This record gives sequence, structure tokens and C-alpha cells, in this order.
Amino acid sequence: MISVLKRFLIGRPLKSNELGEQKLNKAKALAILSSDALSSVAYGPEQILIVLVTLGAVAFWYSIPIAVGVLILLAALIMSYRQIIFAYPHGGGAYVVSKKNLGVNSGLIAGGSLLVDYILTVAVSVSAGTDAITSAFPTLHGFNVQIAIVFVILITILNLRGVTESASVLAYPVYLFVLALFILIGVGIYKIITGDVSPDLHTPIGTPVVGISLFILLRAFASGSSALTGVEAISNAIPNFKDPAPNNAAKTLLMMGGLLALLFSGIIFIAYYYGVTPRAEVTVISQIAEEIFGRNFMYFFVQGTTALILILAANTGYSAFPLLAVNLAKDKFIPRMFLIRGDRLGYSNGIIMLAVSSIILIMVFHAKTEHLIPLYAVGVFIPFTLAQTGMIVKWLREKPQGWLPKLIVNTIGAIISFTVMMIFFLTKFSQVWPVLVFIPLIILLFHRIGKHYESVGDQLRLTTCEPIVQIEGNVLVVPVAGMTNVVANSLNYAKSISADQILAVYVSFDREDEKKFEEKWMKWQPDVRLVTLHSHYRSIINPLTKFVDTVEHKASESNYRVTVVIPQFIPKKGWHNILHNQSSLLIRSFLLYRRNVIVTTVPYHLKK
Repeated sequence: MISVLKRFLIGRPLKSNELGEQKLNKAKALAILSSDALSSVAYGPEQILIVLVTLGAVAFWYSIPIAVGVLILLAALIMSYRQIIFAYPHGGGAYVVSKKNLGVNSGLIAGGSLLVDYILTVAVSVSAGTDAITSAFPTLHGFNVQIAIVFVILITILNLRGVTESASVLAYPVYLFVLALFILIGVGIYKIITGDVSPDLHTPIGTPVVGISLFILLRAFASGSSALTGVEAISNAIPNFKDPAPNNAAKTLLMMGGLLALLFSGIIFIAYYYGVTPRAEVTVISQIAEEIFGRNFMYFFVQGTTALILILAANTGYSAFPLLAVNLAKDKFIPRMFLIRGDRLGYSNGIIMLAVSSIILIMVFHAKTEHLIPLYAVGVFIPFTLAQTGMIVKWLREKPQGWLPKLIVNTIGAIISFTVMMIFFLTKFSQVWPVLVFIPLIILLFHRIGKHYESVGDQLRLTTCEPIVQIEGNVLVVPVAGMTNVVANSLNYAKSISADQILAVYVSFDREDEKKFEEKWMKWQPDVRLVTLHSHYRSIINPLTKFVDTVEHKASESNYRVTVVIPQFIPKKGWHNILHNQSSLLIRSFLLYRRNVIVTTVPYHLKK
């Protein structure tokens, strides 16, 4: 049943030689890798206004120069990451750039920040999408968390079906969102030009504002820069592109940058001119659409496509997280399971881990976007800064032809990214301080995992100096709970290995039962020595493990090994296991960690 359900949800397994068919063209790549950046248009401008509204609507004209600053930062990042794509065409983005040019720890800071950031990408995107839905249908406000979790599960299933299939589904909502916003901005500007919008709705640019300060402006700029999260995803996912992968990735990055600049600046201008004020339960996009179209089909079209892209923007995390995890796993800083491709040739372990982590975050933060965005944004500006700094070191070290313009671009990118990162720490420290805790913990975890793999490799290598002890023979210990076909089957197996070194062990709780069992055993298996252990506290494990330890100590003096042969019957139906105590599993789990004890399970399959 589970297998049938899996095939229904995920699809048939793909052969390894079908991997080439899972590569993306530019149109599909733009849909799944740019959805995060494009979707941030729905909340980036709103974050600027949320800061400015503390001074009143008179301060909203500052959103225009702040938006210009955000666009300058966007241009610097797009040019910088375009250079990273060509310099490191196998992907890995900030992690690979930082590790190769700034050292392992810098690479791990970038990689760890991005792993956490992609988890936040899913949580923020789905939470923001849920907000858009509940803005249109206020009666659903009480179910934000449940709705968000359902969407995460649906997107996870979609991604487990494969990159190409998820991209085919995602392309439509992303391009519909872009179309909806262009219509929204176009109609809004047309109404302004034709005089349908009163100039009294906004204050003129340059109007004095009481209480304005550099601190508030920097805080608003940092909040608006949250719209740039997701810019790095394309450089991480170069292996997902069709050949020539670097060229296709670079063109997709430029297309994404152009669309993001147009949509972001358009929404900022419309929000300013229409005098839109951020409200708790209605998004800025929702207010703009209602002002321009009213509550008609176009309003619900804008809200529907906005909700869709906000939810599906999570797919950027699903595309980039597994590939970044692959690079970290190759370097042995996270578990090797992230290197394994699933039935549909995607890195399914990474996809599932991302989904589980995101659901936990959504539950902890109750799907409140505003609580997650600052943490989300600062998490991505750390690798932004490290990536640009790494490229500066690369150009200064290698000095290839035409390196000076590239150095200038990366220097500008590094300075602006570092400035924005510091603004976040200075202006939103109460919200972003967890970064200073979890990044050191993640780096420590990476190093511990790396040392583990290094230690395992040293011990498994054939060139190790540790001598292999010769085994002279086996002492077989067979735990028995009764005289059954299961026990008989295990004893026959034990006799095939060593007929004269078998110890059957019976743990009794009652002296009377113990004597009766010994008498019956002598008639049933007179050639197998029976050892009875009395348990005063009704425990099977403790007396048995102590006995095994005693036998192992004596056997090791003669270079013998102790093999514990565990009888186990296998029910015809899997669910029948819950009807039986799992003594054999407990015994095995306890004995596996004994150094010189070998554990063998002998199954006896029931026929009905």
C-alpha cells in the first residue's frame, strides 16, 4: 500500500541515464530559481513603509530615494554573481567562493548561513502567501499555520517528483504573477497620468518630516533590501541548467534582475502616489489592487497570483538547498545521505529535511512573516558579503586578463552588502541576534561531523597500522524463550557453524518454570548445553548481556569470537509485528555495541 501511494504521489523511478532530461531551460529556470526574488516584491516595499509609518504618512516620500538605493544594491549584486557564475561554473555559490579564497571557516559560515536561509525562504514564502490568502478571505485568519503547513507538504511532493516536473507546474503561476503586476502598475500609472488619482493622497517629495533620522532611514533601507533575498540561488544551482550551463545561468540572472527592478520600483511608486498605509491584516499589494480595480475579477487575479508566487517562491529553497547540501556533503561537513539521488533523480533527503525544518519554523513563529523576514534577510547578506570578498581575493591573487573591472564590481558589491548587513545588526538587533548564536553552533557541528568522517576513514583504510586479530573459532550463544520451530530453526543454523560450541540461554522469572524448562530441554535437545539465568527484576536484557560479557571475556583469551544467534519469527503481514513484544530487537540493539560480539538474526517466516 505504501509503495502504491509513493508511486502515485512521486511517479515512476527514473533511470540514471535520464538525468540529462531533468536539466532546465532558461524559461523554466527563471520560474523556479527567481520565484523567491520576484515574490519579495510582494513584501519588500511593505517592509519599507512599516518602518516609515512610525513617523506618519508624511514620511512616505522617503520610500522613493530608499528604493533607488535598493536598486543600486541589486545592480551590484547581479553583476557580482554573474562573475561568480563564470568563475565557478560547477555551482556552490558563496560556499565554494568563500571556502576556496577565504578559507574553510569562511566557507562554512557562508554555507551554514545559506542552509538556514533556505529553510527560512520556505517558511517566509509560505507564510507570506498564506497572509495574501487570508487578506482576501479574513475568516481564514485563525488557520494561518494549518494552511501554511499544507502548502509546504504539497510543494515537497511536487519537488520529490523531479526538477523538470516541478518547473513545468511552477512556470505558469510565476509568469501570471509578473503579468498581473505589470497590469497593476500599468493601470495605476495610467490613472495617475489621466488625473484619476488625487495628488492630495501623497505628500510631495522633499516635504519636511519631524523626527526623521539617519537611523530610521537606514532601518527602512535594510528592511527594503529584504526584497533582494534569493538573488544568489542561480549561482548555487548552475548544475540544474542545460548546456552551456554557465551562459544560460548568467542570462537567467540578468532576466531576473531586470524583472525584479521593474516590479519593485513600480510597486514603490504606486504605493507612494496612492498614499497606501500598511495595515495589520491587509497587505500593501491588496490595498493597491483594491484602490485601482475595486473588488472585481482583476483584484482577485492579483491577489491569487500573489498568493501563488509567495507560496511557490519556496521552491527556490527546494532547488538550491539540496545542491548546496551536496557540496557540503562532498566535503564531509554534513551527512553523506545528502549525496544520494532519489527515485526521480532529485536529492530527496535534502528536500525532505528542508520541508521538516520549515514546518517546525512555521509552527514556532505561528506563520508570522514579519518575525521571520529580518532573520531571513540578515542570513543572506552574510554570504553576500563573504562571496564578494572572496572574489576580490581571487582577482588580486590570480590577476587574469581584464581583472580590474571585475575587482571594482566585486568591491562595490562587498562594501554595500557589508553595509546592509551591519545596518541589520545595528537597527534590528533584537530580531536578528539569533544569527550570532546559531552560526557558531552550525560551524561547530560541521567541524565535528568532518572530524568524525576523517576518523572513520583513518580506521577503515587498509594501510592502517592496527593489526587484524586472527579468529580461531566461535562460541555461539542462542537466547531461547521456549521450545518452538523458531528456536529449532536457529539451533540448526548454529550447529552448521560450530556443533560443539553452542550455549542455549534461557532467562527465567520463576524457579518452578526454570526446573520444568530444563527437564523438557534435556529430552528435546540433549546435545545442546542449556544455561538458565534467573532474573530477579523480570529483565531479559540485563542478565543476558552480563552473561555474554562473561563468555566474551573468556573466549577472547583463546582468540575466539562470541556470536549471538537471535531467533526471530517474521509475521506474514507487517502490521502483525505490533501484536508481539520485540525482545529480539532489544537484544540486538544492546549487543551491537559490544566490541567483540557478533550478532546474527535467524528469521523464521510464518506462512499464514
